[in-house]
Amino acid sequence: MSFEKFQMDKTHFSVVNLHDQPDETAYWLTKTPEERFEALEYLRRMNYGDAACEGFQRV
Repeated sequence: MSFEKFQMDKTHFSVVNLHDQPDETAYWLTKTPEERFEALEYLRRMNYGDAACEGFQRV
């Protein structure tokens, strides 16, 4: 799995009011389920490191 597309864009900067609601839901609804799953896997590996290699647990 390649995570190069998750690099931070350091050229984009915005100032927002902290009381405004973020529009993250609309952003993620524009992504395919596969893209959402890849982003989830990337965040999981960032948080858990090598322990993330076990994958998701089935219940």
